[in-house]
Amino acid sequence: MKNRSLRLTLALTTALVAAGSAMAQEKVVHVYNWSDYIDESILADFTKETGIKVVYDVFDSNELVETKLLAGSSGYDVVVPTGPFLARQINAGVFQKLDKSKLPNLKNMWPEVSERLAKYDPGNEYAVNYMWGTTGIGYNVAKVKAALGDVPVDSWDILFKPENAEKLKSCGINILDASDETFAIAMNYLGKNPDSKETADLEAGGDVYMKIRPYVKPF
Repeated sequence: MKNRSLRLTLALTTALVAAGSAMAQEKVVHVYNWSDYIDESILADFTKETGIKVVYDVFDSNELVETKLLAGSSGYDVVVPTGPFLARQINAGVFQKLDKSKLPNLKNMWPEVSERLAKYDPGNEYAVNYMWGTTGIGYNVAKVKAALGDVPVDSWDILFKPENAEKLKSCGINILDASDETFAIAMNYLGKNPDSKETADLEAGGDVYMKIRPYVKPF
């Protein structure tokens, strides 16, 4: 099955006084990242190599990190939200521009991903791509076959057609708790621009999930 939703995760520098000379003198960097997004042994290696201590906190949703950032004085030097949340956070003034002269490894960035990032950060002035991936469907082959027989599993029809979802209810259907990703999937499924702000498109995307809502466990 093709995964239709590209997820960009970004490393960013916050525009806080504490992120300036004070933090540099103390040799401490405060990082706010998703759970399981780094091998934490790397943090010890970083401290050993640079002498800079890493205070590392984790979050489990974009909404949580955005609430902290927009409230001001978060205390973080580097944060890792996902792409769709980036533009409004930049507009809110919570980030400072990158000094690219101090980032020699920028030359090793994958141009295609940097171009996608520029959709949220024109000129790539505030963000560097840290990780990207796709969102798709994970399923138990035996249970799906028992419920649906030989229905093709290479299309989102397996989930979004209500007659399929109804049969899969006995298996248990769970939807990812990340509206920026799941909504884009529905829009792509309908052949619409996933970034559309047209009311009719947004309502159509919502209807995709409302039709299968009775068959989904947590939503």
